[in-house]
Amino acid sequence: MRLLFLGDVVGRSGRDALTAKLPGLRASLRADLVVVNGENASHGFGLAPDMARAFLAAGADVITLGNHAWDRKEIIPFLETEPRVIRPANFPPGTPGRGAVVVDVPGNRRALVVNVMGRLFMDALDDPFRAVQAELQRHRLGQTIHAAVIDVHAEATSEKYAFGHSFDGLASLVIGTHTHTPTADHQILAGGTAYQSDAGMCGDYDSVIGMQKGGAALRFWRKMPGEKLAPAEGEATLCGLFVETDDATGLALGVAPVRLGGRLSQAMPGV
Repeated sequence: MRLLFLGDVVGRSGRDALTAKLPGLRASLRADLVVVNGENASHGFGLAPDMARAFLAAGADVITLGNHAWDRKEIIPFLETEPRVIRPANFPPGTPGRGAVVVDVPGNRRALVVNVMGRLFMDALDDPFRAVQAELQRHRLGQTIHAAVIDVHAEATSEKYAFGHSFDGLASLVIGTHTHTPTADHQILAGGTAYQSDAGMCGDYDSVIGMQKGGAALRFWRKMPGEKLAPAEGEATLCGLFVETDDATGLALGVAPVRLGGRLSQAMPGV
């Protein structure tokens, strides 16, 4: 199976780049499953239903969220009707929406996507490790599902690495989101799980993690409240990871970074 994961979509720049480029990117990579983190799509804070629909129409199979899941209140009823948009699974029981979804993939295959949020330097939620463990006990890689993707929306690389090693051999891909900076540690772990600490963002990198430089920098200089942050609106770079898996085991055979457009050095898998 060919898996494409794209990191946090930030603001209009990220949205426009995603909807314009994803159809061609999906076709060129012959991707079977596309997962996109959309939690910063709406002016940098949250995801609106019309934006989610546009991402799905452009070729996303699943949209994951994170700590800004509830910033656009109209997403709450939308989550109850659209199973392909998921929020972190370790929100307490009774929280609207769901934290995981199994989707059909071409070739009579099925893939599990799980979204969790870390707890180190983040909001205090339920245990994300046990939330993932519970999902992987319900859906066994190489048996009831052909691939499993875990989006770990977290601040600390140590927590993300702990996830990777904890579920090595049990998932196709463990990928970090949230920090908006693509890391250079993409690899296949010892047990066969693809890993990268952060996928990066789909947004303008002439910025402070996707937000306009002036206001964001002043917050560090002055350490006092300022004007509301606004997304940078230059050309976006699409950042993510491409993974090929073995259908028999669900484990990774190859992993390569994706960086398309914008300011960063370009990277495309050789397919």
